[in-house]
Amino acid sequence: MFACVAVVGPENNPLFVQTYRSDNVVTGMQEDPIKFHYILHCSLDAFEEKADNKDSYLGLLYPTEDYKVYGYLTSTQAKLILVTHTFNQVKESSVREVFEGLHSAYIDAVSNPFYTPGKKIESKSFEGRVDRIITSTART
Repeated sequence: MFACVAVVGPENNPLFVQTYRSDNVVTGMQEDPIKFHYILHCSLDAFEEKADNKDSYLGLLYPTEDYKVYGYLTSTQAKLILVTHTFNQVKESSVREVFEGLHSAYIDAVSNPFYTPGKKIESKSFEGRVDRIITSTART
């Protein structure tokens, strides 16, 4: 269901990027993870356009031919990004639910006294929690 999850810091620095194995429906080939870095980078402009929204959930930032990119902005200006395949019909309520879980996991990760603000999140606990959020949503 979800192809990529990312956390981008207030200075637009990537703090966490996790891609999920997916085969392109058209070509049958494995997607290149570098492609998602480009998609994430392009989505940052859409965050600036929608940042005036009072809600943290920004919704669909932009669709591409193969993907849909959704955004969530925390109160500390960290950006949570989800990328889904266009061939998957994702309910808006499912995306909101995933963002709420990711936001909670992010808060716990950066609240760790051993985490240095602005640095990549390299926590196995955080990575596992993100994976559980994504896989539990994919089953519903």
